[in-house]
Amino acid sequence: MDLFFRSWNALQNAVKSLEGGQWLAPSGCTGWLVQDLVFHLVIDAQDILITLATPTEAEPTHTAAQYWEIGSDLPTGMDDEGLFTRRAAVSYGSTAWLAHHFDDLAQAAGRAAKLADPASKVETRDYVLTVADYFETYVVEATLHHLDLVMHLSGVDGPDAECLAATRRTVGAALGSPLPSSLDDQSALLIATGRRAATDSEKAALGSLTEKLPIVLG
Repeated sequence: MDLFFRSWNALQNAVKSLEGGQWLAPSGCTGWLVQDLVFHLVIDAQDILITLATPTEAEPTHTAAQYWEIGSDLPTGMDDEGLFTRRAAVSYGSTAWLAHHFDDLAQAAGRAAKLADPASKVETRDYVLTVADYFETYVVEATLHHLDLVMHLSGVDGPDAECLAATRRTVGAALGSPLPSSLDDQSALLIATGRRAATDSEKAALGSLTEKLPIVLG
């Protein structure tokens, strides 16, 4: 839970620090500008609130690692969801309004998380997870999108080192094998999730893991 708050708060602070033209810079998500990514984060904050308000007594069907899809197609930004996100981001008319909406929902999601019992169970996307596992998925989500946010920006802080390391562990668990130690955490995550191509030496270090990549959140 501590890592969730660290990753979520760091992401909020990064969005708060955005200035002027940074909102129109490309993000690490194919086809999305930074403002499009921030609108996606609005949806993420809503997802946290909705999921925490959807408790269940059913047995868990997935762990945080099992929430991932192995070798899936990467989003192109041109699918229906991607296009909706771009239209919705522009519809605010002002990045100040978009920033305010995200901040309101992100803070509310954080308050709800503080009240949640890690051992309880919630339902999302027809999956059942413990609250602890659900928030582990959001350490990954927040950390990866924090990398996406700052990928083409300068002067904006990136994700916390411990959150990068924790995200790497979750991705390794989903792959069934740790990512090679020769790769630093950020490079390992960018390559594993298809955010950048591996060099020949990185492919050699990954070995048979390359056949399972990219890995995307379900």
